[in-house]
Amino acid sequence: MSSRAGVVVTGTEVLTGRVVDRNGPWLAEQLRMLGVDIAHILVVGDRPADLREALTFLTGLGLDLVLTSGGLGPTADDLTAELVGDFQGRPSALDTELEEHIGGIVARFSAGRGWRLDPEATAAGTRKQARVPAGATVIAPVGTAPGLVVPPPPDRGGPPIVVLPGPPRELQGMWPTVVADPLVQAALRGRTELRQRTIRLWGTPESELAATLRAQGDQLAGLEITTCLRDGELEIVTRFAPPAQDAYDAFAGVLGSVYAETMFSPDGRTVDDAVAAALLAGGLTIATAESCTGVLLAARLTERPGSSAYVAGGVVSYSNEVKERELGVPAELIERVGAVSEEVAEAMAAGVRKRLGTDVGVGITGIAGPDGGTRDKPVGLVHLCVQDATHTIARRIVLPGNRADVRKRAVVVAMHLLRQLLGG
Repeated sequence: MSSRAGVVVTGTEVLTGRVVDRNGPWLAEQLRMLGVDIAHILVVGDRPADLREALTFLTGLGLDLVLTSGGLGPTADDLTAELVGDFQGRPSALDTELEEHIGGIVARFSAGRGWRLDPEATAAGTRKQARVPAGATVIAPVGTAPGLVVPPPPDRGGPPIVVLPGPPRELQGMWPTVVADPLVQAALRGRTELRQRTIRLWGTPESELAATLRAQGDQLAGLEITTCLRDGELEIVTRFAPPAQDAYDAFAGVLGSVYAETMFSPDGRTVDDAVAAALLAGGLTIATAESCTGVLLAARLTERPGSSAYVAGGVVSYSNEVKERELGVPAELIERVGAVSEEVAEAMAAGVRKRLGTDVGVGITGIAGPDGGTRDKPVGLVHLCVQDATHTIARRIVLPGNRADVRKRAVVVAMHLLRQLLGG
């Protein structure tokens, strides 16, 4: 059986949704790549009793390793390090060398940012961050907060607890040192390879996939299959040990046969990967004309490094006047069919291609809501068009959800239309 680990993410801001948890999923994937199965990810607020309960639960499961993130700052609500030390029966004490090291970091940060800090408050915060549980290994800070590897209690067994900071950049920067720690290595000595493969479909409902999975029955033994329908994309993630490779290959073959028309990614590549690769391979350029989506499509296309090789720019044509003046959409056309129409979306795509001199153009116009809909043109109605010199693909869709949902999902549809236009 593979080694198993649990994660506690701390912070009331994460618990209440003000901040999205990026550390739990990231740690789960890093552990998987190490051959460690994740048992639980728990999120707790900045309340000592709740963190103790979470640690009690996880250490009672017979796990090999427990990790925490967050609660290592200089303020009063940052209690993780000392609490974990107490939980492991290892009282904390001031590490003067660490105090001096953190003090130097704070001084450099404040000088670089032009901050004027109160010396007494700064010193108190530094002392707080420099308190280390007895016997713990200090992981050098990436920011100001050090990490810790806290051994099990001296008088009883249990897993070591790795204490990591909350900011993802700092946590991720410490990870190689954490993995190399002898106590962590010893805790994970039972790890085995845990493979993960992803297949993506576009336009297949989960109910159809469920029927396919039922039909496979015992042939899926040894495979842990999870599915997620997100904005029209059906993601199928399979985890398995090496002896189940043949079972996975057979399963992937079945999906490739049954869903040949909707499988756009047999190897886990995203639609963004496919569009970028097709534009680069063809030496093509693209421009966007967006109304209801603002700049969301342009932002998605330019998110990856190197996108300047194929993204020329975009026009936010929110008003009819901008559609007419910047994209050359005829005022007569808007008057006759309305701004939210197939004809205007096509004129926007053609207009931005001409205006910016690109090979591919995209036009998006719709009613994101919450107001502005009619019986003939309800909230959620979006017209999209992608076009190159020889082909045009237009799509009319009515998307569910609130304003943010409609805008986001319209961009996903636009990406898939681009994939189809570019031969994917």
